[in-house]
Amino acid sequence: MSVLKISDVTKVFAAGNVVAVDTFSLDVANGELVCLLGPSGSGKSTLLRMVGGFERPSSGLITIDGEDITYLPPEKRPTGMVFQSHALWTHMNVFKNLAFGLKLRRVPADEIKRRVENVLELVGLGGYGTRQVTQLSGGQQQRVALARSLVLEPKILLLDEPFASLDQHLRERLREEVRDIQQRLKITTLFVTHGQDEALSMADRIVVMRDGRTEQIDRPDMVYRDPKTPFVAGFIGTMNLIEGQVANGVFTRPGMRVPLPVADGAAILAVRPEALEIAAAADGEAHVHRVTDYGTHGLVDLDLGDGTRLKSMVSHPDLFQPGQGVHLTPRAVAAYRDNAQIYRG
Repeated sequence: MSVLKISDVTKVFAAGNVVAVDTFSLDVANGELVCLLGPSGSGKSTLLRMVGGFERPSSGLITIDGEDITYLPPEKRPTGMVFQSHALWTHMNVFKNLAFGLKLRRVPADEIKRRVENVLELVGLGGYGTRQVTQLSGGQQQRVALARSLVLEPKILLLDEPFASLDQHLRERLREEVRDIQQRLKITTLFVTHGQDEALSMADRIVVMRDGRTEQIDRPDMVYRDPKTPFVAGFIGTMNLIEGQVANGVFTRPGMRVPLPVADGAAILAVRPEALEIAAAADGEAHVHRVTDYGTHGLVDLDLGDGTRLKSMVSHPDLFQPGQGVHLTPRAVAAYRDNAQIYRG
C-alpha cells in the first residue's frame, strides 16, 4: 500500500516573492494515477518537484504511507521521477544507466542483473541492455528513463511531462503503454501535463490547477462534462463561453436568447460545440464564418451579431457555407457567476 498525502503545501520563491504553489492539498490513493493539469505557470511542476525532493516547500507537509518526507533529499525518498528531458547518461549503455541507482544502494550484482533485465522486458526493450543511449530513438530513450525509475521499485512514480518532446503518434502510443504498465504494477503515480488529451485518457482523477491553487479535482469524465468554474470550462476541451445578462429567467446576448432559471444578473453561459445545434435559416441569429471538415465530423465557426465567435460540431459539414444564416439551439448548458457554477442542465 502506497498512499501520498500533500497537506497545505506552499512554495514561495524568494526572488520576486513569487507564490508558485498556494496551500495545496491532495490525497493520492494506493495504485491511483492522478494527473496535475494546468497552463504554464500554474505550479504543477513545482508541486511535483517538491514531492520528489527537488524543491523544498516553504510550508506544509508531504507524507508517503504516513511517513513525513517533506524535507528528505531525493535519494532518501521512496519515489522515482521521469523527466521530460530523459536525463540519461550518454557515456553509459542502457544496462549501466539502469544499474547506476541500484549500485548506489549497494544491491548485489546478481540482483541488479535480474531487476534490470525484468524492467527492460516490462517497457518493451528486452535485449537492449548493451545498446548505447545515443543509438536509441526518442521513444526508446523515454522508455529507458521510465525503466530507470521503475527498477528502483519506488512506492510513488512521478512523471513530469515525459512525452512533451515526442511527436503526436509516438506520444499517443507511449502514454497507452505507460498507463498499461502503471495498472499492471498498481504503482501510485502523480503525472504532470499541460495536454488535455493525455490527462483525459490516462488519469483516474484530474487536478486542474491555476495560479498555484486547485480549481477542480474530479474524474476525467466529470471534469469535461461538469466543470465547476469558468476557467475549467474554458481550459478543458473546446467550450463556447458567452457573457450576457439574465432577466426574468432568460439569458440574453445580442443575437442569442436562452432560457436560464437563475436569479437576474450578469452570467457566463457555457456550451460545448457538440451541444450547440445549428440549422440553416435566412433570418438566423448567427452567420457561418468558416467550415472545417475533419472527416469524422465538421466544425462550424459562427458569428453572432455583435461579433462573438462560437463553434458548433456537426455531422454533415457539407450542409453549411460561409455567410449562411443559422438558428442556434443549445441542447445542454452550464452557467457561472462569481467564478462558480450556478446552473447545469
